[in-house]
Amino acid sequence: MPSEPPPTHGEAAVKPAAADPHAQASPPSPSPWVLRFAPLIPARAEVLDLACGSGRHARVLAAMGHAVLGVDRDAVALQALRDVPGVRVLQADLENAPWPLRERFGAVVVTNYLWRALLPRIVGSVDPGGVLLYETFALGQSSIGRPSNPQFLLRPGELLDAVRGELRVVAYEDGFAPGPRPAFVQRICAVRESAPGAMAADPPKYNL
Repeated sequence: MPSEPPPTHGEAAVKPAAADPHAQASPPSPSPWVLRFAPLIPARAEVLDLACGSGRHARVLAAMGHAVLGVDRDAVALQALRDVPGVRVLQADLENAPWPLRERFGAVVVTNYLWRALLPRIVGSVDPGGVLLYETFALGQSSIGRPSNPQFLLRPGELLDAVRGELRVVAYEDGFAPGPRPAFVQRICAVRESAPGAMAADPPKYNL
């Protein structure tokens, strides 16, 4: 068994410094990476928010008109999503049980979560015309905080390797994000083109 459990959702992956214990915690903000490329998601798409926690992205994507499936093993976190319009939830142990999904999605969103055995499943869950938005911690993170176990830190180019031959990369970054919560991160936006390699007269425009 690993000595350090993987972060199962973005809200729990990096904790802020202790504050007033009686103050009500504000919900974490959506990832700027997800917000930047969310316009590439097809209109009114079915979206998978994997290891979604309390749903910082599920809420935003549902408000954009998408039908969102939030999947997480934390039943308490999912409870906060059960009454959100446009969001349905599925409690599932992604590491110790069979892959719980059969369908593909117009977008798959993953943040602050890594279980390498699932990378092929995640990439394979993107529908033709769909988008993968993935962002999580990378090697180097152990020098500044958690997670520190290399099992849960992406190696250089690992997300590129995961999508190679399957998805077209629109944007990719691998480096140090200085704030507001400093972290070594790797992130990708990639699409499954409906006709890969085709020289269409009117090619799709993936706005950067």
